[in-house]
Amino acid sequence: MGDDSGLSHDEQYSTATTVEEFRANIAEVERRIAAAAERAGRERTEVELLPVSKTVPQERIRLAVAAGCAKLGENKVQEAHRKSEEMADLDINWAVIGHLQSNKAKDVAKFAGEFQALDRLKVARALDRRLQAEGRSLDVYVQVNTSSEDSKFGMPPEELLGFLGELRSFDSLKVQGLMTLAIFSSDIDRVRPCFELLRGLRDQVREADPDLLGPGRLSMGMSGDFEVAIEEGADCVRVGQAIFGRRALPDSHYWPEAD
Repeated sequence: MGDDSGLSHDEQYSTATTVEEFRANIAEVERRIAAAAERAGRERTEVELLPVSKTVPQERIRLAVAAGCAKLGENKVQEAHRKSEEMADLDINWAVIGHLQSNKAKDVAKFAGEFQALDRLKVARALDRRLQAEGRSLDVYVQVNTSSEDSKFGMPPEELLGFLGELRSFDSLKVQGLMTLAIFSSDIDRVRPCFELLRGLRDQVREADPDLLGPGRLSMGMSGDFEVAIEEGADCVRVGQAIFGRRALPDSHYWPEAD
């Protein structure tokens, strides 16, 4: 569930086609973030807004950048790499937030500033090797499967601590925290436990060995449910449709399923 779950706001997403419309959409998202943070007794500055530009053509992305979007999330590595080259004249920090095959690690190592879906040692090894060759490091989040759905990618919760211990050996990977995709549901009582579980796992790791998680940030929540995620401790929310406009197909179409 990259950036949208289809909750109550889904029908209201308006497609931005001018800088002014992007500014208006971003302002509304900012308002919702601030309100959710206040309800949770948190500061607005504690929550990063990551606009997700998957499926959006570069012409509209350029408008979003002009409206203030300096960091963008993309699901598919090839699409993100292509866009990074098409818009190399802009100062955009690209975050890859979707599943990565190890043979695509070389592309991520070339252009991405962040990778939010690390869940296998094979990918960690491939990324580290490519990053070492590029002479750079990469901020990463470890993806955890908190919905217990076989179709979802992500580290099983019970394997998280051991996996984080293994990541110590990869010097180029800078662990920032944990990421999850909540269950695809309009029932908030089914969505919220996914966020609660990720926060609990983060707290358990901190107790066991705080060095394993770096800042211990939580990336969770999307256009339809990010307020709930913020209430449960999200440090980064991935918002696509509420900024760029509703996509033609449901969000689940854009996320590959595990075998």
